[in-house]
Amino acid sequence: MNSLFTKLLFLLVFIPLFTFAQNDPLWMRYPAISPDGSQIVFSYQGDLYKVPTNGGQAIPLTLHEAHDFQPVWSRDGQQIAFASDRYGNFDVFVMSANGGAPTRLTYHSASDFPSDFTPDGSEVLFSSSRLDNHQNMQFPKGSMSELYQVPVTGGRPQQMFSLPALGAKYSDDGKSILFTDHKGTENSWRKHHTSSVTRDIWRYTLKGGTFEMLSTFEGENRDPVYGADEKEVFYLSEKDGTLNVYSFSLANPENHQQLTTFTQHPVRHLSISDAGVLSFSFDGEIYTKKPGEPAAKVSISINADSRNRLVENVPIKAGATEMALSPSGKEVAFIFRGEVFTTSIEGGTTKRVTNTAEQERSVSFSPDGKALLYASERNGSWNLYQSKITREEETYFFQSTVLKEEPILVSDKETFQPSYSPDGKEVAFLEERTELRVINLATKAVRTILPADKNYSYADGDQYYQWSPDSKWFLVNYLPPRQWIDE
Repeated sequence: MNSLFTKLLFLLVFIPLFTFAQNDPLWMRYPAISPDGSQIVFSYQGDLYKVPTNGGQAIPLTLHEAHDFQPVWSRDGQQIAFASDRYGNFDVFVMSANGGAPTRLTYHSASDFPSDFTPDGSEVLFSSSRLDNHQNMQFPKGSMSELYQVPVTGGRPQQMFSLPALGAKYSDDGKSILFTDHKGTENSWRKHHTSSVTRDIWRYTLKGGTFEMLSTFEGENRDPVYGADEKEVFYLSEKDGTLNVYSFSLANPENHQQLTTFTQHPVRHLSISDAGVLSFSFDGEIYTKKPGEPAAKVSISINADSRNRLVENVPIKAGATEMALSPSGKEVAFIFRGEVFTTSIEGGTTKRVTNTAEQERSVSFSPDGKALLYASERNGSWNLYQSKITREEETYFFQSTVLKEEPILVSDKETFQPSYSPDGKEVAFLEERTELRVINLATKAVRTILPADKNYSYADGDQYYQWSPDSKWFLVNYLPPRQWIDE
């Protein structure tokens, strides 16, 4: 009897602990290994955590509603700098490596991102888009940062130079800085591209202010760190088709050695300890690589309560991303958190139209006000849908009790930005971002109005078109051949 009671008590006490433990959680990012190689600090769900390099239970270092990320260790392992948007935009903060309240170091309206401490630990190196040199050939632009450093005790930041220098790292003697350049406004997460703006690795020598490019591969090269003896550089490159870890000797930069052979997903966020142990993230998990050994995953558990409630009632007071007025002028449709809603203009009654795990957008009313048109990303592809009022006695969406959703066009191609023709007989849309097409609602026949080669889409939603009132013409964007000026 006593034995049975003991087993039941064990289950009652310990099952909840096992239930809330997260073993091998995913999307741990920005790992930074400590100088002595014993600890790794990383960002997870917007907070900083610290875990032994050999794995185990991670402990939180920050607990804040803001987003804390991009941690950097001081050379003595006593402090950690990181970026946080606690005051609106990202600023640089510094805290004890054992945790505690952080100290804010930067106060500019531009976002600041730390990359290293000075060798003596007195200042933090960071990138920010504040004030460019008017002589810089890379014209002043918000996405093109400059390099600064600020005292850890607070004070006025000093600009090191105005060229973008991402992930800048000091040599131990403080005589040079390794960094990744930033030539253009390409998305930093884009994979497998080769262009004039792919990143390269550079070294800046403080004495004389000279720059030396250390990489020549036409694809992506990034995140350089000095080796233990500072005669070698480790970095990430897409030489083999995806980002992996490489190295080269500063005495012979042309001789590159591949150190990891991951496939399908890129290696990100490279850091190194004083003894040459590498740390990085791959597919949402953290790995280490000791000299001469293969990479090994760090097994991590996080026994922490979730910051967010599983179910939360969110009042709609602001944050609608788009809206459309009904033909009657009695109601408005809008998108909030990726769902379609309608609301009465006079009475304030609101109805939720869609309730899906996927995103909806580009909402509009049919000419008779009885249907709502929108695009939705379902089953891996953007396609066109409409929801209709089904009961004749119900005039408006906000007071309707039964709605019927039906697909207008479903294909494996990306189709979005739909628009009813003014006569309500057809729907225009964009296919694969640039091709303007029309589908007849009765026959389901689809025809092309403007071929894809007449435009170029660089950002989602940058194309424009509009029906004429008689449903016979379109106003469209048009990009003339060999030009970059829309007509």
